[in-house]
Amino acid sequence: MNVAAYMTELGQQARAAAREVARSSTDVRNHALSATAEALDGARAELAQANQKDLENGRANGLDAAMLDRLELTPARIDTMIEGLKQVATLPDPVGEITDMNYRPSGIQVGKMRVPLGVIGIIYESRPNVTVEAASLCLKSGNATILRGGSEAIHSNQAVAACIAQGLAAAGLPETAVQVVETTDRDAVGELITMPQYVDVIVPRGGKGLIERISRDAKVPVIKHLDGVCHVYIDSHADPEKAIKVAVNAKTHRYGTCNTMETLLVDQEIAEDILTLLAAEFDAKGVELRGCERTLKILPGIVAATEDDWHEEYLAPILAVRVVDGLSGAIDHINRYSSQHTESIITENYTRARRFLTEVDSSSVMVNASTRFADGFEYGLGAEIGISTDKIHARGPVGLHGLTSQKYVVFGDGHVRA
Repeated sequence: MNVAAYMTELGQQARAAAREVARSSTDVRNHALSATAEALDGARAELAQANQKDLENGRANGLDAAMLDRLELTPARIDTMIEGLKQVATLPDPVGEITDMNYRPSGIQVGKMRVPLGVIGIIYESRPNVTVEAASLCLKSGNATILRGGSEAIHSNQAVAACIAQGLAAAGLPETAVQVVETTDRDAVGELITMPQYVDVIVPRGGKGLIERISRDAKVPVIKHLDGVCHVYIDSHADPEKAIKVAVNAKTHRYGTCNTMETLLVDQEIAEDILTLLAAEFDAKGVELRGCERTLKILPGIVAATEDDWHEEYLAPILAVRVVDGLSGAIDHINRYSSQHTESIITENYTRARRFLTEVDSSSVMVNASTRFADGFEYGLGAEIGISTDKIHARGPVGLHGLTSQKYVVFGDGHVRA
């Protein structure tokens, strides 16, 4: 296969399909989603057969247990995919929404209309259910998409793609509105991220190495985050009961997520009392603590933290702990070491909470809440394509609105500029 020619063809088809999807009605796009759900339900045997090929190849190629688990399409996961499509169909459609209308002194009306981005390229690994999630969100928001899944899931992804094509055809939309790359050749990724004439934005979903490569090499704007080095700061004005409850949840609710707390900061005024209580809680849950010099004086049995620990996204039952000189010390630490994902302050002092919200430069900043809430579903977005720590366009969890942009619209009645 000539990969460059193949990807160019996909790009051209996606660009043409994007125009048709953008002008389609909400009902038509919802019909496509519902029809895809029906197609998936009717193709359970085919999906299981294709998935079994991927699992067998994965075992033969030495994929670890965690990767094989993410790869597997169980009946329950197919149920979840079907339910996800139905839920996305019920979400409000952002396309065409006009806001901020106002009259200018000239007499014209100026506002903003929400419009699709166009063609979205999504690159992801392992989980074939992402094919459905990504396709449904792009379609609902009026976009065409090119999906490049991991080579380990090629058969599963193609089986899912066939169901999506049925759903699109049933709604009268071009099947090229959602295209799953059929080649496992790695050069396909390089082509996809360097086709700005056909692709408007890239969304990478995978490990840090994948995202770093795409961010470095892409000629197309990228919506991404690299790390989730999230912080919880316990202020001297915190309610101790709330502080313990939030900190334990932020770390131990799930270890392997990007919104899990990786560093705990504590005001030196209350450090001795609160850290003693927290250490017992974390010890009971098997969490290893790595502390600064002041933390070690309070908890002498823990591991000494190194400079690397303040940068680390553990994704494991390990927590870095630092005692800081008040709110200023906490803000300085966060703005130096944070990956700008999610930070939380625990305090009963409104003025301090407001200062934290203002001065901490992250995509989600919280007061008296666990960092685990940094999620599209929890924010009321219904679903998310990923999380962005960039400062332009979409920031934080990216849902349907994040897959659209705005353009100015002007209404006049024969107005001319004097």
